[in-house]
Amino acid sequence: MKRITEAYIGFVEKYLPSPFVIALLLTLITFIFALFFTGKEASIVNNGIDILGFWQQGLWELLAFTMQMVLILLLGHTLALTAAFSKFINLLADSAKNTAQAAAMVSFFAILLSFFNWGLCVIFGAILSRKLAERFSQKGRIINYGLIGAAGYSGMMTWHGGFSGSAPLKVAEANHFLVDKIGSISIDETIFSTMNVAVSVVIIIAIPLVLLLIGQKLPGKNIKLQASSETSSEEKSTDKEAEDKVWIAKLLGIIMLVSAILYGFRQYHQGANIIDLNFINLLLFALSISLHKNLRAFLHAVDDAIKGVSGIIIQFPLYAGIMGIMKYSGLVVVISDTFVSISTVQTFPIFTFISAAVVNFFVPSGGGQWAVQGPIIAEAATNLNIAIPKVVMALSYGDQLSNMLQPFWALPLLGLTGLKAKDIIPYTSVLFILGLVVYGSVLIIF
Repeated sequence: MKRITEAYIGFVEKYLPSPFVIALLLTLITFIFALFFTGKEASIVNNGIDILGFWQQGLWELLAFTMQMVLILLLGHTLALTAAFSKFINLLADSAKNTAQAAAMVSFFAILLSFFNWGLCVIFGAILSRKLAERFSQKGRIINYGLIGAAGYSGMMTWHGGFSGSAPLKVAEANHFLVDKIGSISIDETIFSTMNVAVSVVIIIAIPLVLLLIGQKLPGKNIKLQASSETSSEEKSTDKEAEDKVWIAKLLGIIMLVSAILYGFRQYHQGANIIDLNFINLLLFALSISLHKNLRAFLHAVDDAIKGVSGIIIQFPLYAGIMGIMKYSGLVVVISDTFVSISTVQTFPIFTFISAAVVNFFVPSGGGQWAVQGPIIAEAATNLNIAIPKVVMALSYGDQLSNMLQPFWALPLLGLTGLKAKDIIPYTSVLFILGLVVYGSVLIIF
C-alpha cells in the first residue's frame, strides 16, 4: 500500500499542471461542453460566438470578490509578520514534534475555524502551515511540507456545514429568492440538524486521524525555508522619524477596530451574517497596523507579503469567465437536470451531492452555485416530496467536497506557503475519498 501511495504521489507531482494551466483547461472544457450541449437551436458558429460573449460577460463579475481575496491573503500574511502573532503561531508550531503530529494539529484547527468562517479558515490554515514549516526548517527537522499544506487546506472540505455556509444561510433569510417555493428554513433544520452535527463530529475526528496516519507512513525531508518573521520587516524601520510616529499606527488601528465592531453590530441588526469577508478584512487591517511597530514596519511587511497574491489576481477572472459560461449558457441547468432525471426519492440526495461536487469544479462559489442550482433542486425535491433542508445540506456537502480536487480556493494557501498544487493534491485527493464515503453515508443513513 505504501509503495502504491508513493507511486501515486510521484505521478501527480510529475504530471499535474499548474493551477493557471488547470484554469485554462477548465475554460476550454466548459466552452466545448456548452458548445455541444446548449444553444441547440443555433448553429455551432453562432453558439460559439454567444458562448464567447458569456465568457466575457462573466470575466469581470468577480472583480470585487477578487479584491476581497487579495486583501484577506495580503493582510493575513502581514498580520503573521507581527511579533505578537508570530509568538502565538510558534507556540502551536512547537507543540508538534513530527510531520504526523503537525498535520493532525493543523487540520484540526483549520476545520474548527471553518465551522465559524471559511475566510478565517483559509488564511489561518495557510499561515499556520507556513509558520510550522519555517519552524521545522530552523530546527533541521524532517517534514512533509505538502502534507502540512493539505492539512491547512482541509477546512475547505467542511466549511459549508458551518456558520458561514452560503446555502443554509441563504434559505434562512426571510426574503430569499426561493421563499415562495420553499419558505424560510431555519438553521436549526440545516446547520444544527442532527445529520449535520453528526457528520461534523465525525469529520473533525476522521481528517486529523487520516493525516496523522499518512504522516507516520510517508517520509518527509529537510527543507530550507526562509523565515518570514516580524524581524525582517521591523528591522527595516529603525529611523527616528518612524519611531516617533508609533502612536499614529496605534490610533489608526484602534479607529479601524472600533469601525469593524460597529460594522458587525450593524450586520447583526440587519439580520445578516456578522463575519463576512469585509468584516474579516477590516479586522485584519486593524490588527496588522496596531500590532506592527509603526507604520513603516507595516508597509515593509506589506511589501514582503504582496508577492503571494499574484495567483489570485490573474486566475480569479478566468474562473469568473467559466462561471459566466456555466450560468448564461444554461450548462449548469443541463448538468443538474441530468442528475434530477435519473433520481428517485432514495437517490435524489446522493445525486444532488454528486452534481454539486461536479458543478463546483466550474462554479467554485457556494453562493453562486446555490443561485444556479437551487431552483432546480428545490423544485425536484418538492415534486418528490423530499425534505428541503436535507437537499440543501446535500448540495453544501458536494460543493465543499470537490474543493479537495479543485485548486481555486487553494490559491491563497499556495501563494503564502510557496507550495504548488501538485504538492498538496496527492493528500487532498485522499481526503476527497474520505469525504465521499463520510458525506455519502450520512445522506443515506439520515
